Amino acid sequence: MCGMSQNTEKQSRPLGEMIKLGLILVCYAVASCTVLAIVNNFTSVRIQQNRIEKANAAMKEVFATADSFEPVSDFEGSDNPSISVSDFYIAKKDGKTVGAVVQVAGPTYEKAKLIVGVQADGTVTGMRILEISDSPGFGLKASDPTFKLANGKTFFGQFEGKDAKNAFKAGDNFDSISGATITSVGIAAMMNQGCSVMLKYLGEHHE
Repeated sequence: MCGMSQNTEKQSRPLGEMIKLGLILVCYAVASCTVLAIVNNFTSVRIQQNRIEKANAAMKEVFATADSFEPVSDFEGSDNPSISVSDFYIAKKDGKTVGAVVQVAGPTYEKAKLIVGVQADGTVTGMRILEISDSPGFGLKASDPTFKLANGKTFFGQFEGKDAKNAFKAGDNFDSISGATITSVGIAAMMNQGCSVMLKYLGEHHE
């Protein structure tokens, strides 16, 4: 009888230790998940904040006189299926609408994405090329701040002050890049689509 009791005790001891170990592992898992959730929540907030700050900095580059930017979603997109207009923001100064900023993506020799701002009267406040995958030495000159055209301006800088109501045509109302005609024409098409979308929205909502 005593021998049976000792055997039972010996069998229950490992079982109890296994249960204890299992509970410890569960506690560690719960604690780890909790920590990861807290870290992920903090990190995602910071990443989102960084994106907002980066976007605001880019918009200030193309619309320096605005002091705030308000996102809108009720705008009509591009009527060119190969060009997309996104990230539409109303530019404001002292609480009043003074223009708009959008991102535009489309084909060049390969593809590019740019950001452009326009005043309510149609004046381009600035343009910057965010991404471009064209040939080095040719198409990439479009985004090169050290490359200057014959007019003494950068390719992207020459659009500032131009009237967006007039369609941009390479070699007509802006200088194209020598040896990169396709890139120049592609960017003109994106500029035209972006400005058209902004001017239509501003005309309908802020007359």
